Amino acid sequence: MSNLDVASPRSTKQTIVVVDDDTAIVHLCATILAQAGFSVLPATNSSEALKICKNHPGPIHLLLTDLVMSPPEFSFASGDNEFPYVHGHELAVRALHIRKDLRVILMSGNIDEDLAGYGIRRWNLPFLSKPFEHQALVPLVRQTLHAPPPTIESLTTSPPGIQNVGDGWVD
Repeated sequence: MSNLDVASPRSTKQTIVVVDDDTAIVHLCATILAQAGFSVLPATNSSEALKICKNHPGPIHLLLTDLVMSPPEFSFASGDNEFPYVHGHELAVRALHIRKDLRVILMSGNIDEDLAGYGIRRWNLPFLSKPFEHQALVPLVRQTLHAPPPTIESLTTSPPGIQNVGDGWVD
């Protein structure tokens, strides 16, 4: 991925962390985003992405992450492990603890089934269904960058008036 525009601390471009356990998807997204003028920080798992969020010296504007990622090895997602292998929604929550102004887009090959499997409601974050058209990625990224960032609370609690059981779940 040496031909990608990797962000530097002095970059004025908006910086996006792209996370997927499929390196072809990371490369595809990174190429499309770099061609659209974004700086890209690629990661092939959540542990790598959390390290980038913590250690990158410049701003990070958006996290584009797969929802379902297989860990390369067994790893507990405990308080003792600062950079665990977790699914994309949990990665978003942990990344927001590190970078409060971070915007997030989740992507998945089967959004409805994957969301329901993780107990995630559709209203929480923008979603990109895989496979996606090249033309779908950049407009969604720009739209998300212009929206306010999610809060940790918005990702972990239900809004007022929404029931926790049977109302709002993706079936």
